[in-house]
Amino acid sequence: MKKLAVASTAALLLAGLPGCKKEQSSGDNHPDKGPTSETSPSSTGSGPAGKSDLRVVVVSHGQASDPFWSVVKNGVDQAAVDTGIKVEYQAPNSFDMVAMGQLIDAAVASKPDGIAVSIPDPKALKKPIQNAISAGIPVVSFNSGSGVAKEYGVIAHVGQTEYEAGYGAGLRMSSAGAKSALCINQEVGNVALDLRCKGFTDAMNKSGGAVEVLAIELADPTESSQRISAALVSKSNVDSMLALGPTGAVPALRALKKDKKLDKIKLATFDLSPEVLVAIRDGEMLFAVDQQQYMQGYLPIVLLKLYLTNLNTLGEGLLRTGPGFVIRENAERVIDLSKKGTR
Repeated sequence: MKKLAVASTAALLLAGLPGCKKEQSSGDNHPDKGPTSETSPSSTGSGPAGKSDLRVVVVSHGQASDPFWSVVKNGVDQAAVDTGIKVEYQAPNSFDMVAMGQLIDAAVASKPDGIAVSIPDPKALKKPIQNAISAGIPVVSFNSGSGVAKEYGVIAHVGQTEYEAGYGAGLRMSSAGAKSALCINQEVGNVALDLRCKGFTDAMNKSGGAVEVLAIELADPTESSQRISAALVSKSNVDSMLALGPTGAVPALRALKKDKKLDKIKLATFDLSPEVLVAIRDGEMLFAVDQQQYMQGYLPIVLLKLYLTNLNTLGEGLLRTGPGFVIRENAERVIDLSKKGTR
């Protein structure tokens, strides 16, 4: 489930911060930066590394109100406390690459010491990211964008490689007997999600199986459940489904329960949420691909602190946080950690 090497790297990175101790203190608050973004109060740490004059802006495509991204945000907040950096977390109100690019441009104009950014659409975000780098602002990418991070000139990427994660999910689904699957995509056009489906499809095809992509609406779980139910009626040969996140997995689970098909169709997902973890524990879902998103929020802040204060960089530029797999045998332990907001 966890990757020992990644966990060790995290410990070493934090240990490398000057004057690291166990004391922590709460952060200061900063106001919303504008009506087009979801901007949370920044966390100004005066913890282990002492209060810093450094300021970092985090621009993500995921809102902190989302179960997955709330854990990322918790990692950002804790890193702000542990490093003493002032951190602002911003995201567009929906999956909107124009708005996200504008948030990055606004962050560059505010002249922060560093920027951390997810890259769900490399083409749409290339110019804003390279504008930041041209302005002399170091950038760390996280979550999505591993395939273009080096090309774009960011100093490091923190996350999983999405195609390989999807491929691993396909191998697991095939070994469970799946032959005809739906890949449930809640954000078609998000390159990371498209790569997950591609890897899943290739692994299923290699085992003699087939996959169709089913697009659903991220913001409307009821309509998504209805669309999944309708697809299962029209595609009677489907025996399995892979959701690309909890916002697809939960509507799928509800559809299977309503239609009394839990014992007929295998269900798995990417990423964790309380409902996903309980379903795995109870045998209603096969597994969840775990990319350990808390680390994706935490580590970019640490990497920027080390770069800004000590010019430290990663040798390969890629720090993998996944994939791992949560299955029935380890779900209970992860549920306990999920309640703390760290998984």
